[in-house]
Amino acid sequence: MEIVDTLEFLLGTWKVDRLFQDFRLSIEGHFQGTASISARESDNDGSRTSGAVMDESGELHFGDYAGQARRHLEFRRLEASAVSVNFVDGRHFVDLDLRKGIWRSEHLCGSDNYEIVTLVLSADSFQERWSVRGSAKQYDAVTNFARV
Repeated sequence: MEIVDTLEFLLGTWKVDRLFQDFRLSIEGHFQGTASISARESDNDGSRTSGAVMDESGELHFGDYAGQARRHLEFRRLEASAVSVNFVDGRHFVDLDLRKGIWRSEHLCGSDNYEIVTLVLSADSFQERWSVRGSAKQYDAVTNFARV
């Protein structure tokens, strides 16, 4: 499925269901919660959103741990339909362009490499597949987002 505007597609509230497989620790994990992606800025003429913030929260079960987990990211519109996904301190994470319905990106964090595939499943759902490999981390994660 193709998307006209990545940022506009992402705006809204999403049910989040994430499965982890940590190969280093031989532990599986599960996260369930919600993600709210809210417009934060508009272009000078107010015609379209130029930035947004994502607040994700929910319950994480990982090995013996069970408790609350949170994640915060910022989105900035780039040229055309792409967005820059950043940590809240401004550091760049990845770029994301869903116009063709699928996007592959990589992020190097120290000696760990994050390979991320984002796939649009419908107008109201998408999936992220993470494969993280390096000296500190070795895990896969699959996250399904469904619009609420």
